[in-house]
Amino acid sequence: MGHVTSAAAIGADGVLTEGFATAEAAAAHGQVELRYAYGPGLLPGGEGPLALWRYLDLLPLAPGPVRYPLAVGGTPLLAPPALRRELGLPDLWLKDETRGPSGSNKDRATAVVLEMALRAGAGTVTCASTGNVAVSLAVGAAASGLRAVVFVPAAVAAGKLVPMLAAGAEVVKVAAGYPTAFRLSRQAAAAFGWVDRNTGVNAATVEAKKTVAFEIWEQLGGRMPDAVVAPVGDGVTLYALGKGFRELAACGAAGRLPRVIGVQAAGCQPVVQAWREGVPVGAVAGQTLADGIAVGAPVSGGAALHEIRASGGACVAVADAQLLDAIALLARRAGVLAEPAGAAAMAGVAQARAEGLLTAAETVVALVTGTGLKTPQYLPAQGSVVEIEGRLEELPA
Repeated sequence: MGHVTSAAAIGADGVLTEGFATAEAAAAHGQVELRYAYGPGLLPGGEGPLALWRYLDLLPLAPGPVRYPLAVGGTPLLAPPALRRELGLPDLWLKDETRGPSGSNKDRATAVVLEMALRAGAGTVTCASTGNVAVSLAVGAAASGLRAVVFVPAAVAAGKLVPMLAAGAEVVKVAAGYPTAFRLSRQAAAAFGWVDRNTGVNAATVEAKKTVAFEIWEQLGGRMPDAVVAPVGDGVTLYALGKGFRELAACGAAGRLPRVIGVQAAGCQPVVQAWREGVPVGAVAGQTLADGIAVGAPVSGGAALHEIRASGGACVAVADAQLLDAIALLARRAGVLAEPAGAAAMAGVAQARAEGLLTAAETVVALVTGTGLKTPQYLPAQGSVVEIEGRLEELPA
């Protein structure tokens, strides 16, 4: 697989163990972390557009033409002046991952997994999801000519179910909820020879998501931010972000590694609890309107905990009301429409600022991970409506 040289493993306690020759050997000990032959020659950058495939040398893919047909990566790093002023953070940036083919950061992992599937001649891919992963896989599989079988909780939001079906996915609703859907998807993949795209257990999902860190570094002009803030559901997004910055440093990028700050909903916060109490990540029975981070037993929770601790970062919990406030703030002050989980990092920035975890002098990057167009019920009505007959003089000046 490309430039992969070895593997490590991270357990639920956040402890990293080195020295595995293969990913399969590491998998028995926790979250798999792939390693490469790091050095200045692998430092991301160069000519051409900013896109995921720009970083092939740090992805688990052999050299060769890319067959995946959709444009992925290269999402903007925004500097909204009104938002900066309101939060008192003059060097705040938003990494807007809502610009992907299906409107979420899940499109990066889908692209790499399906590229591997296309090269292997696979026919069917599967995942379990509370919504965005399944939508992403459905859209990506349709574009690639592959069959997608997605397992979702029976209560999946209609705004996410509709695009899955529109793209032709075979949707399996599971009454017992996400953990059971996850187990069934993995069992089906093993039994029927399907490609398993499930978050965290397929190491390629981490490798794809780490490219966000590479892009941030490039978009900041080859500069490390002081802190990055990301939502934590299964834990892969935050873990991959931290791994990406660690790999930049291993390749020779200058600057201190950013502190990684994780954000969970107050109603479902297993990683926050583990970080505060100094214990391994366990399972909780939680509930939140942010379905994308409503994961009570995160498969990569230990890996997320590792990044938070290793970077000198932190973890904060935000109430559902704060998530709704963050949606309104992003829409009104940045022109970015986010779903509740997608706005979690923004809510986390405000919370971290209140707790003294961020200062006005720092460069802070917050991820916006999912579009609000799939969850319009949470978008606030902040504008106004005027009804007129149709004459110019009726318009307010």
